[in-house]
Amino acid sequence: MSQSIMPPAGIPPARDSWREGERIDATNIARLASLFERCVWFRALAPEHREWVLASSHAQGYAAGAIVAAREAPSDWWLGVSSGLVKLAIFNASGRGCTFSGVPHGGWFGEGSVIKREPRKYDVIALQPSLVMAVATETFHRLMDCSLPFNRFVIHQLNNRMGEFIALIQNSRLLDVDARVAQSLAQMFNPDLYPETGRALDISQEEIGMLAGASRQRINQALQTLERQGLVALSYNRVDVLDLDGLRAFGRDQI
Repeated sequence: MSQSIMPPAGIPPARDSWREGERIDATNIARLASLFERCVWFRALAPEHREWVLASSHAQGYAAGAIVAAREAPSDWWLGVSSGLVKLAIFNASGRGCTFSGVPHGGWFGEGSVIKREPRKYDVIALQPSLVMAVATETFHRLMDCSLPFNRFVIHQLNNRMGEFIALIQNSRLLDVDARVAQSLAQMFNPDLYPETGRALDISQEEIGMLAGASRQRINQALQTLERQGLVALSYNRVDVLDLDGLRAFGRDQI
């Protein structure tokens, strides 16, 4: 089983400090606070606003393959990944699926549905054992009403998320598989959406296939191409990015 995406130097991995199925909430306020202190937006809040968050939030451990949040369920929580990797996807009645995004640790998502108080538009599924943080919708709106730093963060987040989804549609329609794999990997290094992602991804070819929409065999071929180009180095269930700018640029000439 693959492990979670590795944090950058200086930030210890959270994987060893929690168990699948475990819930961390205000009954263990010090432990919950230590998770939120890793989040840029939380550190920017005034002390009283941090207290609101800690009083009404929790973190939950999920096994690989578990549904974190279901499509069409109420958006009662704004979600973030403290450890691991989740995907945002939809599936039709015949089982065919479409993956919108992979969210590594440090990423937050779902603010659009929370703002509109509408049912969630996609399933959130853990690709790896993942610790997912959840901020109550009412607390989210309270922060929007009272905290200028939080408003700035959310606006910046929405702007970057829109750019990510536009790129996803563009890539899926115009790029070949090799380029889609490159862009799917590069997407997880967006410093605004995923500020904790380091240059090493502990991720399997199957997981990459779920993000890029291709078979494991085809993903293997694409990764070999990227390695020959000097963009990545491959090892078992691990991708080391050697040239991030080159990875981002790979296949862009097809657009």
